[in-house]
Amino acid sequence: MILEEKINELKEKILLMADITKGMVTKSVRALIEKNDALSKEVIEIEEAKVNDLEIEIEESAINLIALHQPEASHLRTVIMIVKINNDLERIGDHAVNIAESVMTWLIPKPVVKPLIDLPRMAEGATKMLSDSIDAFIRGDAELARNVCRRDSDIDSLQDQITRELITYMVSDSKTIDRALALILVARNLERIADLATNLAEDVIYIVKGEVIKHHRIKDEKGN
Repeated sequence: MILEEKINELKEKILLMADITKGMVTKSVRALIEKNDALSKEVIEIEEAKVNDLEIEIEESAINLIALHQPEASHLRTVIMIVKINNDLERIGDHAVNIAESVMTWLIPKPVVKPLIDLPRMAEGATKMLSDSIDAFIRGDAELARNVCRRDSDIDSLQDQITRELITYMVSDSKTIDRALALILVARNLERIADLATNLAEDVIYIVKGEVIKHHRIKDEKGN
């Protein structure tokens, strides 16, 4: 069926977009850990050379599919969700660029404020959430999507912990303020990436189960 083939082509493009943006996040954090200016620049170049063009391509393909094939019911919901995922992935790329710019401007030229332990954990957790939310969409796996939503609170907790620690450094030594604020900004961008992955997972649950869970906490296995 032509419609099914076109939707599958869109899904393949979304997978490509997800891989690119996830790689951008990983590289931006590696640039921080390794103090690697070239990696930071690469993240920014990827945004300009690939992500923006691919976002437009996916959006135009989705619009053309709707206009030419007039999908209904589940097919229409899937295409609309692809458009939303496309937009969210572009925003994730923007957050990766924000991290890379902070690293280049404030963090590479100066000594580290503190050992980088929790920020890499945040990045790993956020990128895993992104991977799983896309996987849940492709497979129609509502349970995996619920699992992604549950993990959002772990990222929030890490962000809070990092912010508290960095405020302590700023209070004790005013010379660390610019670098500490830059690290807080990095943590904030990683938290937003996790939020966007959660948004995608919530949409998967709606598509698969018809449940609207936005702004509602998902209960854990013990019902808490």
